[in-house]
Amino acid sequence: MLLANGLDSWGLLVLRVFLGAIFFYHSIPKLIASGKMAKGMGWSSSSVFLLGFVEFISSLALIFGFYAEIGALLVGLVMLGAIYYKVSKWKIPFSAMDKMGWEFDLILLGASVAVLFLGAGAISLDFLFGFWS
Repeated sequence: MLLANGLDSWGLLVLRVFLGAIFFYHSIPKLIASGKMAKGMGWSSSSVFLLGFVEFISSLALIFGFYAEIGALLVGLVMLGAIYYKVSKWKIPFSAMDKMGWEFDLILLGASVAVLFLGAGAISLDFLFGFWS
């Protein structure tokens, strides 16, 4: 237990579900319209589909707390890649008035690192099956 008040698992649940919901939402267009998204990203359709698949599986892992650390690691790697592309390839600033910067990506990276370090919490399938103590 992390907190004396016992609310740590509830906090981890909220963090996992919100983080998972964001990645679930963003995975769907990559799975359904990977060709269209590939044109906008400059990637192959199969690469975009694979990215969407990783985001989809990871989002479910986070939401249900089943192998949540692996899901968090995967979405963290996705966010590192997103930040790399925005900074190095697309030259997008941290924050911009006319387009989305990479500050949101950094928040998602931080949230994924938190789940990676803290685990799923007691309100999770990991805990139910004995993977988290």
